[in-house]
Amino acid sequence: MNLDFVFENNKKWVNEKLNNNKDYFEDMGKEQNPELLYIGCSDSRVTAEDLMGMGPGEVFVHRNIANMVIGTDLNATSVVEYAVVHLKVNHIVVCGHYGCGGVKAAMQSEDLGILNPWLRNIRDVYRIHKKELNAIEDQQTKYERLVELNVQEQCVNLIKMASVQKAFRQKGLIVHGWVFDIHTGNLKDLKIDFEGLLNKIMEIYHLD
Repeated sequence: MNLDFVFENNKKWVNEKLNNNKDYFEDMGKEQNPELLYIGCSDSRVTAEDLMGMGPGEVFVHRNIANMVIGTDLNATSVVEYAVVHLKVNHIVVCGHYGCGGVKAAMQSEDLGILNPWLRNIRDVYRIHKKELNAIEDQQTKYERLVELNVQEQCVNLIKMASVQKAFRQKGLIVHGWVFDIHTGNLKDLKIDFEGLLNKIMEIYHLD
């Protein structure tokens, strides 16, 4: 695959931006002030800014397989810390998507090598919600529900973090759970009860 077309596309993109606003890149080079941290999946079909209709400087983005927030993952936790403490975002969104290969792989009884430790976290979500999921007979419906429950559990993992708890107390930071329907292009708000989840787990996870 010849990647020369990437640089050709880049030149076209630069010219397009400058034609619309001669100061576009000068403005973009200034300090960023996003209101939102978006944690999504690395899936090549799911582009964060596009699906939200947002542009450069409006959203801080972290992506990994199956939109996970794992306490031992220094990459994800560093992104959250930087976004909350230094960029002072007011909203964090965990956005999963139907058709997620990571979630589907976690549902299979298969050795996937180096992916096993990562997918184990999704299998833990299945274990926590096993009763609900095993009651769903249709495999596609079960799969999509696990996508939703995985988003919910990653929101819980965010709430466990000291920086998120402090930002909630100090300025009302809110954590949201969304799912992108890859078949329709629509976003679904899971209506995560952030304060309810926070109160539910604070007995164990409260950090001053």
